[in-house]
Amino acid sequence: MPDSSYQPGRVGGSVIARDELRALVDAIPDDRLPAAREALEQLTDPVLLAFLNAPEDDEPLTDEDLAAIAEAKADVARGDVVSLEEVERQLLGRG
Repeated sequence: MPDSSYQPGRVGGSVIARDELRALVDAIPDDRLPAAREALEQLTDPVLLAFLNAPEDDEPLTDEDLAAIAEAKADVARGDVVSLEEVERQLLGRG
């Protein structure tokens, strides 16, 4: 259920005017616009926001978890790993 105290444009008791945000956007140098767009898109992504606002996983690691972590570390130490490029080739049929 949404927070009933939520008011668009209100942050910490202060009203943030869209005009202020537009002025900030207008002041962004052209070479930084892609980064600004990405940051703003993230603020509107409901999946990302749900993830960022999710409670921290506070369950203790099980013996099975610890064994899997140890196995993964041993794989890395041996160099028994697959590169991202190889995974992409295998999954996407590239190469």
